[in-house]
Amino acid sequence: MSEGWQSYVRRIEELATRSGLEFHRVDFEAVPDSFMMEIAVYGLPVRMPHWSFGVRYIYQLIQRHMGHSRLFEVVFPGNPGHAYLAESNGLAENILVTAHVLGHADFARNNLLFRRCQEQVSEHIVEHAANHARQIQQVIETHGAQRVEVALDAALALEQHVDIDQPLRRERYPEYLGDAKVLVDDQFRKRFAALEPLAGGSAAEAKKRAPLPPHPERDLLWFVANYAPEMESWERDIFLAVREESFYFYPVFASQIMNEGWASYWHARLLREADFIPQQAYLDAIKCHSDVVRPIAAEAQVALSINPYHLGFAMWEKIVEKNGLPAARAIMQQDDDFSFVRNHLTRELADELGLFRYSARNDGQIKVLEHDLTALHEAVLAPKYNFGAPIVSASHVRNDGTLELTHDSTVDGRGLDLERSRKVLDYLQRVWRRPIVLTTVNQAGSALELTAP
Repeated sequence: MSEGWQSYVRRIEELATRSGLEFHRVDFEAVPDSFMMEIAVYGLPVRMPHWSFGVRYIYQLIQRHMGHSRLFEVVFPGNPGHAYLAESNGLAENILVTAHVLGHADFARNNLLFRRCQEQVSEHIVEHAANHARQIQQVIETHGAQRVEVALDAALALEQHVDIDQPLRRERYPEYLGDAKVLVDDQFRKRFAALEPLAGGSAAEAKKRAPLPPHPERDLLWFVANYAPEMESWERDIFLAVREESFYFYPVFASQIMNEGWASYWHARLLREADFIPQQAYLDAIKCHSDVVRPIAAEAQVALSINPYHLGFAMWEKIVEKNGLPAARAIMQQDDDFSFVRNHLTRELADELGLFRYSARNDGQIKVLEHDLTALHEAVLAPKYNFGAPIVSASHVRNDGTLELTHDSTVDGRGLDLERSRKVLDYLQRVWRRPIVLTTVNQAGSALELTAP
């Protein structure tokens, strides 16, 4: 890492504060590239051990060696926030990254979705996740790596299946149905309801047990942790730890376009206003900015169709230009990607960015294949629905403990990857310890059942 980078951090923070950014303190740390890759793969500097992270690491390593990806920084919101910068960064890259991180810190402190999730999980997620990892290591020493891996297989297979609209700490369902309401103006019913239970019966017997679950339950991690027939307490703790971390990661996923665009807007703005940056470092940082916000995410053969940095940056620039910075901050505080894209990705901007589908003929003429703005919005947002996972709910537990799951293909709009679904059912059945039946549809739209075992 270039010497002198740290000397610019305080001055960039002061400039950011004068420009109106509000953020918790951020602890910056330069780390080796290999550690950066581990953080990106595990999602946190220290996290519970599992083989699937190793698979992701190998993939990232191959991509890096092929020149398709490079990590300049990884930032974790909190109070304080944590930012890890690659030791291989040059001075200009670290100056830009510092300004970018402060944009993220401002977003995380002020966006309502981020605030709500951090308040429920922890503002000290790095330490919180490290504590989870230590607890799981203790469980491994007590119950053995093989048994713990079975629980982690199932929990991590369901890590996207949480219900962010429910609180992190939920009460179990009522065991019995509520008492029938007595009609106030019906004297006979009131007198009948006041009678003592029949001889030989009990109040508990007179009540009717509520169905399990009482309604389709999308939070599968919570449901399994609370209602698996023979789940041990340490297995339950693993499921709830994974669920807590999913709650932390959800805002990052659900506001990626907004968040990366906001951070990119601010690093560009702060660079322009930072007259204390050496000219050559400034020019190098501007080139780095151009690479970050280019229209595609990487080399063409592995590129995403839309780079969230590019789209978000362009949208924020238009919003500030048209409505001013106070209006942009109000949007930043209230929105997630769904409302942001639907309300602020206009037809004019979509045309300017070339987001509609086109066809180029041999004679050079270009024809617009699709000019439907709503369809464009939904195409951008489709991968984000339900945390990127198919909508699968626990719908019923039979008397013998069989768990019935239902895939809502009508609302979801996604089909299931049948091979992956069978693996997930197999993982889940090992901790549910009763049969599992998943109802979905095949490619023809006909009902299809997957079972385990």
